[in-house]
Amino acid sequence: MKFFKFARKVRNDEDGAVTVDWVVLTAAIVVLGGVVMAAIKGGVVSAASNIGNYLSSSATSTTTLSTTN
Repeated sequence: MKFFKFARKVRNDEDGAVTVDWVVLTAAIVVLGGVVMAAIKGGVVSAASNIGNYLSSSATSTTTLSTTN
């Protein structure tokens, strides 16, 4: 008899439902973030490569500034 009272109490308790909602929502956000990262990965790698090539091919100045007091 105690088991049925306990089971009825657990079934009627809604505190855990909010936790489940937050877990599902958080999981959806994490998955969405992964999908977005996978979608933009190629563009980011290409842009980084282009920037690296530009910087390595550009001339740099090695002159130093002199300061007088």
